This record gives sequence, structure tokens and C-alpha cells, in this order.
Amino acid sequence: MNAVRVLLVDDQELMRQGLRKLLEIEEGIEVVGEAADGVVALAVVGETRPDVALVDARMPRMDGVELITRLTVEHPSVAAIVLSTFDEDDYIFGALRGGAVGYLLKDCSPDELVAAIRQASRGETVLSNPVAARLVANLRREPVDGAFPGQELLSARELEVARMVAAGAANREIAARLFITEGTVKNHVSSMLRKLGLRDRTQLALRLTGR
Repeated sequence: MNAVRVLLVDDQELMRQGLRKLLEIEEGIEVVGEAADGVVALAVVGETRPDVALVDARMPRMDGVELITRLTVEHPSVAAIVLSTFDEDDYIFGALRGGAVGYLLKDCSPDELVAAIRQASRGETVLSNPVAARLVANLRREPVDGAFPGQELLSARELEVARMVAAGAANREIAARLFITEGTVKNHVSSMLRKLGLRDRTQLALRLTGR
């Protein structure tokens, strides 16, 4: 199995060195490059060909949100994870809407970080517990009755499921409330993601709430 190739993007050299030392001892992970800001990262990503980019949220010249948005368009094969000390809504929602597959806080454990890199390389979404809690809390407060882009592509049942996803409901809760099986819920979610061109249920929830 090929090693997961990682690009480190952080304006603090000490942080980059620490991350490199942490990851270099992990089997199956290879640090292929570093960048001190988003401008440099975009310049080297073609040469380093990373699978995963660990991106700081706040950097000079080009911050993490702008970088991730650019990466999603210009280098869609790169899975971007924000690794930041900031858990502010603008950064969290901006990064996720921009195409980030994860958002971790810098106080996460080494094991959590390594696991997140492996998950991201498989296309899975990874959120630290505080970030996930904030995301769900914000989604539950957002009205989800209005129209949203692509709504016309969904069936009435899919729309029901979509609005419950946007409210933070899990598959089991949706199944119980709609008197259908969890498998049927999963099928509806997969169908909606395909129709709307979205990666996962997090992006679906963000689409519905207009975040």
C-alpha cells in the first residue's frame, strides 16, 4: 500500500517541524513538503503531489479558507484538513464550504491527528469533537424551510430526509421519525449527494442552511 503523502501548511516554522517529526515516525505516512502560507502551498502542491494537506486557518498573504477553496478547484485530489487553534464559525464553515474534509484543533492528540490523516486520505470527513458540536448546534439553529440550490432535483421524501440531516439528526433518528429503515435513509442520502454533487452529509447540511 502506498504511503499517504502529506503537505504541511503553517506560518509557524516550529509547528511545521513538530508536525514533521511526529508524522515521520508513522508507518504509511510521508511528509512530502512544507509551506509557510497559501501562496507557497499552491506553488509547491503540483511538485509534491500530496494526498492530504494539513492547513492552518490563519496565515499571511492567503489564509487557510482561501487556500482550501483554491485547492478544491485546482487540485481536487488533495484532501484538506484544517489544523488550527481557532474554532470560530467563519473559519469552520468557510473551510467546510470551501471543500475541507476535516477541521481539527491543535490541542488534539497525536493519535487523533494521525487517524484523521488516514481517514481524510480515504475521503472521510473528520471533525474534532468541539468543532462537530459547534457545527451541529449552528445547524440546529438555522432555518431549513427555505429553497436551496438544487432543491428541484430531489424527491419529496429526499427533501424530508435532507431537512432532518440539516437539523443534525442521525440516520437512526430519521428512520424512526419517518418509519423507514436506516438502510433506506442511507440510500436517500447517497442519492441526494449524487444529485447535488456533494461529498458528504456535512456538505449537504451546509447547502440547505446556506452556510
